[in-house]
Amino acid sequence: MNAYLGVDIGSISTKGVVIDEENNILASDYIWTKGNPIDAVKRLMNSLKDQVDNDRVKIIGIGTTGSARKLIGSMLNATVVKNEITAHAIGTLSLYPDVRTIFEIGGQDSKIILIEDGIVTDYAMNTLCAAGTGAFLSSQAERLGVAVEDFGKIALTSQKPTKIAARCTVFAESDLVHKAQMGYKKEDIIAGLCNSVVSNYLNNVGKGKKIYSPIIFQGGVSKNVGVKKAFENEVGTEVIVDKNGHLMGALGVAILSKNATNKTNFDFSMADEEFETKGVECNGCSNHCEIICVSKNHQMIDSWGNRCSKGDLINKKKSHY
Repeated sequence: MNAYLGVDIGSISTKGVVIDEENNILASDYIWTKGNPIDAVKRLMNSLKDQVDNDRVKIIGIGTTGSARKLIGSMLNATVVKNEITAHAIGTLSLYPDVRTIFEIGGQDSKIILIEDGIVTDYAMNTLCAAGTGAFLSSQAERLGVAVEDFGKIALTSQKPTKIAARCTVFAESDLVHKAQMGYKKEDIIAGLCNSVVSNYLNNVGKGKKIYSPIIFQGGVSKNVGVKKAFENEVGTEVIVDKNGHLMGALGVAILSKNATNKTNFDFSMADEEFETKGVECNGCSNHCEIICVSKNHQMIDSWGNRCSKGDLINKKKSHY
């Protein structure tokens, strides 16, 4: 059976799927990146390998997306490397062909994607502020002594959510501490945090955007029922969360690899190979570009970062390091 691998690697989490010709998910996993994308992908490959019948399943297409897509694409010898907007749109459309708006909130970034007749017409991503992301909620959960997985359920028990500043992380944290010291109930503070995430998202990422339903909410934060409810209260309509919403980027890039003309023959044993990255400064011109070199078993397999052809010439001379 021919199959296709999709990997979505971000700063906080790494997601992967293996699909068949009908886009059915044969294997999947969601793991923490832990600041080491190379190690994360190795762990992901070992997990996916254990879920598929390696004698029956043959992976002939590989796609990567996410913030480390180029690095991981080099590691896996990917046939397709795509940005997150395209990957998330394709993955969502494969399950919800009528979708008009995609809300996506991950560990450190957020995005909104607007779709009309199956075509992306507009999108936006968050700036450096992390107030409306999963990392922000995780840090506040730790501050409150609550497991982030329980945040949403606790928020739904609130009768009067506390107003929490949503302008940025610093203001939100200061306001949270102040409200806690004043004696506000923990469930009201948590519900207020969920509301602040939504307010921050709609007033920054979604600013000036016309939001139409059906609306799909995805990314790790979509598992928080408190944030989902806050979105529905704000936009006045149902917000759909798919059980595989956290995998949409990986699913989308796997589908793109299936539709690509170039194919490969993937072997999960790559998880046992030794990969390393290294920054090399090119002195070929006044730019002094820092070129990122990727090696496999001490043999360079890819590099990028140069702004002129002199960097290419230097890279070709460096067969290993």
